[in-house]
Amino acid sequence: MIMSDKNIILASKSPRRKELLENAGFNTIILPSDADENISEDNPVELVKKLSFLKAESVYNKVKEKVENSDSLVLGADTVVFADGKILGKPKGKAQAREMIKMLEGKVHSVFTGFTVFMKNGRSITDYSETKVFVYPMSSEDIEEYINTDEPYDKAGAYGIQGIFGKYVEKIEGDYQNVVGLPVSKILWTIKNSQ
Repeated sequence: MIMSDKNIILASKSPRRKELLENAGFNTIILPSDADENISEDNPVELVKKLSFLKAESVYNKVKEKVENSDSLVLGADTVVFADGKILGKPKGKAQAREMIKMLEGKVHSVFTGFTVFMKNGRSITDYSETKVFVYPMSSEDIEEYINTDEPYDKAGAYGIQGIFGKYVEKIEGDYQNVVGLPVSKILWTIKNSQ
């Protein structure tokens, strides 16, 4: 499965997603999507799949010629945390971050990442990955200390498993990279098996 000679045009400004792809050997070009992400959806799987498609489609339409004349792919992704029957996006401030962490501590939640790949001729594949994350109980002091860092504010569910919050994670069931923001191995497997 030699695919690392392909450029991946990433419809995201996430440094974590770019790093995950580059660690897998891909030349990654960042081109954030300008798609309208305000969609109403209560099902986390449908939400991340729809948003990943909208992001990828928006960027594909801008770079269609480049994709048609090269081995480039366009990749869109969206990640949410699903806890207590609620979809958690990025917190809008300290109070919301505190509320989210209180929903996660001492429990298990799911992280869903939807992804869409656009290839030549506008052909696309959309799928998703789910990882269960088990979090140790946290004291009020633990929560306050954590939300006083910069970490929670640009991440779904108000945490990054690869950062400070990792010390509160008991275990996961599923793909670690999915929790970071991109299930790279599943994406590669999906592309390989769609050709």
